[in-house]
Amino acid sequence: MADRRSIGLAALCLTVLVSCGPSTDALHLGSTTSTYDSGLIDALMPAFTEAYPQYSVKVIAVGSGEALELGRRKDVDVLLVHAPAAELEFMRGGHGLGRRRVMYNDFVIVGPPDDPAGLREVAGVHDALRLIATAEADFLSRGDDSGTHKRESFLWSGAEIVPAGDWYREAGEGMAAALLVADATGAYTLTDRATYHSLRDRLRLIPLSEGDPLLLNVYSVIPVSGARHQKAARDFADWLGSASGRELIAAFGPQDQERPLFRPVTEFDPLIRTIDELEQALSRQPTGQ
Repeated sequence: MADRRSIGLAALCLTVLVSCGPSTDALHLGSTTSTYDSGLIDALMPAFTEAYPQYSVKVIAVGSGEALELGRRKDVDVLLVHAPAAELEFMRGGHGLGRRRVMYNDFVIVGPPDDPAGLREVAGVHDALRLIATAEADFLSRGDDSGTHKRESFLWSGAEIVPAGDWYREAGEGMAAALLVADATGAYTLTDRATYHSLRDRLRLIPLSEGDPLLLNVYSVIPVSGARHQKAARDFADWLGSASGRELIAAFGPQDQERPLFRPVTEFDPLIRTIDELEQALSRQPTGQ
């Protein structure tokens, strides 16, 4: 939107060689900044390369939209992303060898403790966004075509609001950087719970809208069709969805936390129908919005 103010920050792209095996020709994983910023990638990669010592892994942490574009260009071998509608479009285009939903957590709207828009007064996320827009309270968007940004756009659309004006700004940054900017400027923002949790000791921002089913945040692993390391990509996807991968996902985070930072997806998950319904709703929105 042309009248939005930009924070003017450069887009975040983290490339990290997280493990070295006998080959220097690494498996390239395109993942979201939320899995990197939360520390989950650091927890998973050593276990994967211990199970498959023949592989080394290079992680490219970007927004889901950019990660999917890397997949289309065959610049990565496997994806770990959280943008369901864009993922399905990616699969329809023949770019993926398979798509497996492997874990989920949720999004929350965080904001300053004094809550100037009064989000505590309402339960649903659409009503929370309407209060922010009515009050023209500062809101910081990722603005980077990430899975978080795509969900935010979906939520504004559901609230029948086109956010615009001086109160609505775009960071063009990864989740951790966006949270720090929102905290410094006293703005509301949408974040995944795991990244917020990893930074909460550095933030004044607190969760003010959470628990709505529309805030479920599901991650999928997709081996890329025609990529260079297809066997390694399939091995990674299979490992992540295996009992070993699910156990690590469920155990990630401090032992005294109130809820898991990520939950592995299983066919018997009590939320599987809700996840299916949300995916259908997300798919009805054009992916460019």
